Amino acid sequence: MRSLKIILLSSAFNGLTQRAWLELRQAGHSPSVVVFTDEASVCEQIENSGADLVICPFLKDRVPQALWSNARRPVVIIHPGIVGDRGASALDWAITHELTRWGVTALQAVEEMDAGPVWATCEFNLPSDLRKSELYNGRVSDAAIRCIREVVEKFIEGVQPVALDYTDPKVRGRLQPNMKQDDRTFSWHDCSRFIKRCIDAADGQPGVLASLAGGQYYVYDAHLDQRTGIPGKILAVHDDAVLVATGDHSLWIGSLRRKPLPGEETFKQPARHVLAGQLAGVPTLDWSIASEPFNDEAYQPIRYRESGHVGELTFEFYNGAMSTEQCQRMVEALRWAKSRDIRVLLIKGGRGSFSNGVHLNVIQAAQDPGAEAWANIQAIDDVCAELLSAQQLVVSGVTGNAGAGGVMLALAADIVFARADVVLNPHYKSMGLYGSEYWTYSLPRAVGPAMAEQLTQACLPVSVTQALQLGMVQEIGPRCPDEFSLWLLQRANAALTDPTYAAVRERKLRVDQVLIEQCRESELQEMQEDMLYNRNQFAEKCRNFVYKRKACGTPARLVEDWARVRKVEWAG
Repeated sequence: MRSLKIILLSSAFNGLTQRAWLELRQAGHSPSVVVFTDEASVCEQIENSGADLVICPFLKDRVPQALWSNARRPVVIIHPGIVGDRGASALDWAITHELTRWGVTALQAVEEMDAGPVWATCEFNLPSDLRKSELYNGRVSDAAIRCIREVVEKFIEGVQPVALDYTDPKVRGRLQPNMKQDDRTFSWHDCSRFIKRCIDAADGQPGVLASLAGGQYYVYDAHLDQRTGIPGKILAVHDDAVLVATGDHSLWIGSLRRKPLPGEETFKQPARHVLAGQLAGVPTLDWSIASEPFNDEAYQPIRYRESGHVGELTFEFYNGAMSTEQCQRMVEALRWAKSRDIRVLLIKGGRGSFSNGVHLNVIQAAQDPGAEAWANIQAIDDVCAELLSAQQLVVSGVTGNAGAGGVMLALAADIVFARADVVLNPHYKSMGLYGSEYWTYSLPRAVGPAMAEQLTQACLPVSVTQALQLGMVQEIGPRCPDEFSLWLLQRANAALTDPTYAAVRERKLRVDQVLIEQCRESELQEMQEDMLYNRNQFAEKCRNFVYKRKACGTPARLVEDWARVRKVEWAG
């Protein structure tokens, strides 16, 4: 198969775009990224690049006519819907209507949105309990990658796309309107499952606008509970979530965004933080791993179970962000787990991201963001310290994508097992940070000092296959989350006697705790400059991230040499 020059045109270098970039590189092609900023600059970059093909894995903007009208260089849209489906709310409607089967379609860009000829399609079963973000980062992402592979193969072979024909009975999709808040609305008198489905369908963006505690808030991160009360009343608080009574039972709501006033911007925060002034008199439910390790509560952001010699600690924090308080709860849970009569401590993520490090939204919302960032980094360092000092063999199960401190948190374990096709971003520099979480100890231990320097400076994503080759990951498990959980527990049990890990088990006997502590101290000296004194514009970058400021251009590290626009200077 010949190598292609491929432009990935995307609204952001998000998880799917990163995965497509890694997939194409691994297949021997040369992908270069163009982040959509404005029509003129995007057209200039692509028209002058000499690209063979343009693929749009994640594009919110309309493709300019100058691009889609070039028949020799197709522009292919990756649409998260079945053949014939059109519109920007494809996944929202699929979840809302409780469809059992959905898909992804690769179609050629034409003047009419999502109406072009079809290059490829891939369908999948749609479980009933997935949030939009889980669906997008899981089954949609998997199907999208399969479609991209097929598009590239067909383009090389000269196969033409098939015109969309609504008279064909196999074409089940239709044009759907953009979902509005009126389509999402619910009453707290409705049943819990209906409300949760409304919230799940709006997960990530835009959220569902609802009345709560006398105000208007966009709600996210819903979990079913069996307690009852007056619909709409806040019954309890646990960790960062509030429990709201519904028509039949109740729901834990983990995150909220206050409805902004005209001209104002707001962003998601933990629900308890947003409602801090309105929770007087609301009972706090204080169960934890340490106080009630084996309780049957439905909502447990940190939960624990034992199987054989393995103690399994699962943590599930919304969007993989770990605030100061969440890290402190993790430390308490880890200390309790380490006191148990177990020989392997297995830590694993939940259904979403594994971890992305410190909680930038909580930091931005703080009265003193720099001070909160400083507290947060020390708290997540404490989590890593518990793993590095454990007497048990520590295994981390990377269940989803991980970035920055989340990658280093996984590497603090003795053995790292990862789910197939997750993407790792082992760097901090693009956020204006030197980095901590003992990365100067754990990353060189895994990949060597030279590669550690390269990974943290390049600021590029790493596939799990690359991570395995580099030594960051020891084994790759099944892609299916449920299958991975079973496989992970089996491998954690086997790691005690597996000859493959004899050297790892021996290494634990020679851990240099003095060196580990020196690494932490030197990292924090650097982070103090970044977080408290804003050496590399962390404050501005954090603010831009939280408020979702649009990129002003494509980062140079994502642009291949062949795709760089070379301006010709004419002598006057």
